Amino acid sequence: MKDKESVKKIIEYVGGKENIKKAWHCMTRLRFDLYDNSLIAHENVKRLSGVIGEQLQNDQYQIIVGTNVQQYHSALMEEIGMEGEEVKKESSKKKGLFSRLLDVVSGVFGPIVPAIAGAGMLKGLLAGLIALNLLSKDNETIIILDLISSGVFYFLPFFLAASAAKIFKTNQYLALAIAAGFMYPSLIDAAKLGEVSQFHFIGLPIPVINYSGAVIPVILSVWALSYIHRWIDKYMPNILKTVFTPTLTLFLAIPFALIVSGPLGSYVGKGLAYIIERLFDISPILAGVVMGGARPIEVVFGMHHALTPIVLQNFADKGYDMLMPMMFMTNMAIAGATFAMFFKANSKTEKSIILSATISALLGITEPAIFGVLIKNRKAFIACSIGSAVASTFFAAMGVRIYGYILSSIVSLVAYVGPYFPYALIGIMIAIGTSFGISFVTVKKTQSI
Repeated sequence: MKDKESVKKIIEYVGGKENIKKAWHCMTRLRFDLYDNSLIAHENVKRLSGVIGEQLQNDQYQIIVGTNVQQYHSALMEEIGMEGEEVKKESSKKKGLFSRLLDVVSGVFGPIVPAIAGAGMLKGLLAGLIALNLLSKDNETIIILDLISSGVFYFLPFFLAASAAKIFKTNQYLALAIAAGFMYPSLIDAAKLGEVSQFHFIGLPIPVINYSGAVIPVILSVWALSYIHRWIDKYMPNILKTVFTPTLTLFLAIPFALIVSGPLGSYVGKGLAYIIERLFDISPILAGVVMGGARPIEVVFGMHHALTPIVLQNFADKGYDMLMPMMFMTNMAIAGATFAMFFKANSKTEKSIILSATISALLGITEPAIFGVLIKNRKAFIACSIGSAVASTFFAAMGVRIYGYILSSIVSLVAYVGPYFPYALIGIMIAIGTSFGISFVTVKKTQSI
């Protein structure tokens, strides 16, 4: 298989199996934590069949292979026999705080993106069916569709706990127990009723918070669990470990999560969402320029997952979000700038690659367009950033929002059916038209695409 041959070469070009500390993936990228980044043969990786691009960013090495990344990752895990686990070997170089945070965010969200994206797309289609009055809210089909699409987001803490356990190298089932503590009906129901502000555990106050759909509280709590579990296991006699290590771990970790890390994570998440909300309050135009203009750069550096916790926090707190519509506009702008390059290409092969990347961007997967086309031409990349900023500013000024997480693609247009639908159509035309027009005018056909 081609994938297996490419993977063998990838392993060789990143310094061999012994240089791989950790490997995981998101929707389009293989991501590596390596012991020695100087061993990477960048040019050799770039020339590999199937590789769209590569970069070393914040001590994390990323290889962009497109939407078939799962096959590459499976072949990689089979070759190196790591199964996603970190190899026990000391690294001479310590990562900075930002690099570690980026690793955690991308590592936690990468594996669960298919579930979130799939459920989000169904949620968008569901919203469209209701808005078009094709189905009634009381229809049993709608009830089941809502169950399918909303279940992932309601029980998101379980997905995050399982994923975070791998990142923090702790027991996955104990991590799920942490999520179960957050989602237990006595706490969730009390939070919904709003009649009780706190419980008490051996005299210590437990704030009553609705953790359904929570992100940061779960990640922080599983991180704390990893230390608590290792500390207990270290001092527990071998004969008692099987029973008493998990018992004592849960006895300490869940109350700690409910008293300390859970509320702290909730306040941090709300604080980040509040900052973004204030940005919109200060000036929708400023919010559109900053958030829309920066988005293509975030994708280049693999930092686009950083806003996901804020988006999910907005859905949990307010029931809607204004950032995802901007992400939608960014993808449309990327598609527009990429399509302009179709008319500047000199060969059928180039045109085929560009057309494929354009379609991919329209469907919400932008890496092939950015790394395969736009990043090679500065003017086209600037054009897509401008198109994204202009269209996002229009969205912000019109107050366009979305009521459920959905992949930012042309298909997600159905989620905007209703009062914001005309603005969504205009926004798409602005994003594609602006980025296409600027690219078409500024890029010369003789330039390298």
